[in-house]
Amino acid sequence: MIYSARRRDPALGTAPRITGKASDTQLDMESADLERAVQYLREGGIVATPTDTLYGLAVDAFNRSAIDRVFAVKGRPKDLALPVLVGDWNQVKRVAKNLSPQARTLAGSFWPGGLTLVLEKADDLPDQVTAEGQTVAVRMPDHPVPIHLTEGLGLPITGTSANISGGADLLSLTELTDHIGGLVDQVITAGPEPKGIASTVIDITGGEPKLLRQGVIPFESILEAWETGPR
Repeated sequence: MIYSARRRDPALGTAPRITGKASDTQLDMESADLERAVQYLREGGIVATPTDTLYGLAVDAFNRSAIDRVFAVKGRPKDLALPVLVGDWNQVKRVAKNLSPQARTLAGSFWPGGLTLVLEKADDLPDQVTAEGQTVAVRMPDHPVPIHLTEGLGLPITGTSANISGGADLLSLTELTDHIGGLVDQVITAGPEPKGIASTVIDITGGEPKLLRQGVIPFESILEAWETGPR
């Protein structure tokens, strides 16, 4: 399987144009639902959102009480960190520090898309997100809905899968609503359903990419981009 890198430039500081997914017209038709979701996030609420990979539970990644709600809804142990979704490179810098040229290379090659980068945690990111650890898992999704949420909120959001901890991934809107709809403030119905394949997770804090989870992007493609990037 050969993965085609997008080569977008996340250093521009703005969310990339998402194409080939939900059209602007489709999202405009659901604009009231999306704006309500952004308002919930501003108020410390929790919303279930589609992404390009799986359904996720989104809260303001800097709201400590909202983060606690995610753990409660999922029944997730507090010693398991939460991944974070961003809409642009400036938001990456809100949650991570000491970003290397290789991090920018991989982001430029595979974002938006199914690559999660484990980076050094920014000092002001709540420790709840990282389970008291010094690293944070960050991704820019290739889906217009979570991008809209990060833009509307102006901050990164959590992106942990919208299932009960230890349970199967929820692969349809019906499953999502049945299993978790009553536990969140809103289930977003705008945009396409996820593809159902998790992101590939790599840790680059040790100087070389370390595969933590094989997902939609082959590790070989990541290594190739890493080797051809700046040092």
